[in-house]
Amino acid sequence: MTLSLYSLSISARVTLDMHSLNNEGGEGNQIQTRMVNVVDGNGDLQNVNAISGDMYKHIQAEHLFNVARNNQAMPLCEGCREFNANRINADREFITWAKDKTVNDAEVINRMLHTCGMDDIEGVLITEGRSTPRKSVVEFGWVVGVPEHVQTDSYFHVKYSSDNAKSSESRQEEAKTGSNLGQSIFHRPASSGVYALVCHVDIARIGFNDISQTYAISQADRTVRTRALLESLLYTFIKPNGAMRSSQAPHIVDVQGVLTYSTGPTPAPTVSPLKDGYEQHIAGIVEQLGRISPDTVGISPFASLAELTGLFGELIEQVDPFTLKYE
Repeated sequence: MTLSLYSLSISARVTLDMHSLNNEGGEGNQIQTRMVNVVDGNGDLQNVNAISGDMYKHIQAEHLFNVARNNQAMPLCEGCREFNANRINADREFITWAKDKTVNDAEVINRMLHTCGMDDIEGVLITEGRSTPRKSVVEFGWVVGVPEHVQTDSYFHVKYSSDNAKSSESRQEEAKTGSNLGQSIFHRPASSGVYALVCHVDIARIGFNDISQTYAISQADRTVRTRALLESLLYTFIKPNGAMRSSQAPHIVDVQGVLTYSTGPTPAPTVSPLKDGYEQHIAGIVEQLGRISPDTVGISPFASLAELTGLFGELIEQVDPFTLKYE
C-alpha cells in the first residue's frame, strides 16, 4: 500500500537537558546563550532560551548529506558532495553553463533539479552570473523553550597549562604570589528544559520546477528523494547536532507531539507547542478540514521518540510523493 503525501508537519515538545547547541557568541570569557522573547499561552511576554531554525535546518541538511552520499540513486552536485555551504554555486561545470545569457531561469532550475537532490530539497540561491532562487522544501521554526519549563545556567571552567609550558619568569612569579598564572578561566552556559518545535515539509514540491510549473525528474527519483528527506528528518530528532557536543551533548529525555499529513492540496496543520493543549487544537483543525476536503488530512500523535521513529518507518515504507496537476 502506498501513501501519496502532499505535505507533512510536526508539532512537538522536546525535552533536552544540559545542552548548548546554539549560542550568540562570547564576551570576554563568558559564552552567551541565545535568548528570545515570546508570548506565552496567557498573552504574557517571556524571555526564554531557544535554538534557531537555522541551526535545526543545518542539522537536518547534514543528516540528509550523510544519507544521500550512501545512496547512489540520489545525485549530488560537486559542492554538496563536499558539504560546501555554497552548494551548487561551487559546481564549476554547472556554473559555467548557467552563466550563458541565452539560458533562462527555468532551464537553470531544471538542470539544478536533475543535478542535485540536496539543492532540490534544501533550497539554494544561484548567484554566479545570475540570481535564481530555489525555495526549500523543508521549513523549521525556532525551537523555543516553553516558558517556566526551561532554564539556562552558567558553569565555571578552568583550562590548566602544564608546568613545562611556563616560562621561568612565570614560575618565579607564582612562587612569590601563590597564584597559578597558567590557568585560563571561562564560563559556559548549559540549558535544560522543554522546547517547542514546529516544522513543515512540502513533499509535493520535490523535483518540481516552480518557474515552469512542471516536474524535472521522474516519479521514481522523487520517491527516492522523499524517503531520504524523511530519514534525515527523523535523524534530526535522534541526534540534534550543534555546538559543544564534545563535552555537552544534549540529554534527549522526551519527544512527544503530533504528526499531521495531507494527501491532497491541503496544508498539514500545526499549532505551536508553546500553547498548552496544542494536540487537541490540531486534532480539532484536522476534524474541521475533513469537512472541507474529506479524507485528505491525517493525524498521528506520538508519546515518545520510539513512537515517532515507528511513524517515520511506516511513512518511509509507504510514501509516494503527491503529483501536482497542471494543464
